Amino acid sequence: AIWSRVVGSVCSWVLISHSEEEVSYEERMCEGGKFATVEVTGKQFDEASKEAVLKLLKYVGGTNDKGVGMGMTAPVSITAFPGEDGSLQQKVKVSLRIPSQYQDSPPCPGDESIQIEEREGMTIYSTQFGGYAKEEDYVNYAAKLRSALGSEATYHKDFYLCNGYDPPMKPYWRRNEVWFVKE
Repeated sequence: AIWSRVVGSVCSWVLISHSEEEVSYEERMCEGGKFATVEVTGKQFDEASKEAVLKLLKYVGGTNDKGVGMGMTAPVSITAFPGEDGSLQQKVKVSLRIPSQYQDSPPCPGDESIQIEEREGMTIYSTQFGGYAKEEDYVNYAAKLRSALGSEATYHKDFYLCNGYDPPMKPYWRRNEVWFVKE
């Protein structure tokens, strides 16, 4: 299975670790590079995310012009777009960092809905939680992170990243995170 071969992680450097009553969070640096992305609109977060993740799994599993199984990186990152009331719009962008050995020349996706994007490194505020994460969980932890950061922190308010690190068949000790991208 693809998920059994996690070949790397995107974030590595913890800059600051902070704990509030409601939530603990970290400030971390994440590396840039080439990412495979799929955007889905007009569907609820959970359904749209699942559809996009399945496309990305096929791509890294060998549905590409080189027919090569690249293995997974972690996390699978879902860009969510909150509305004024904090609920999520019917638009997601799901991304997966292309493994290091394919960064210079990533295979072309067999599915035209998959785009290859170059991204800069970024600094994030991150909070972590367990379980099988759904839209409600990400919205709740985003609200807790927003509250913990207060008004002093500067970060992008028009989107945030919902991240999953584990394969679906891992029932325990699951790792999910919400990231706010520092401005």
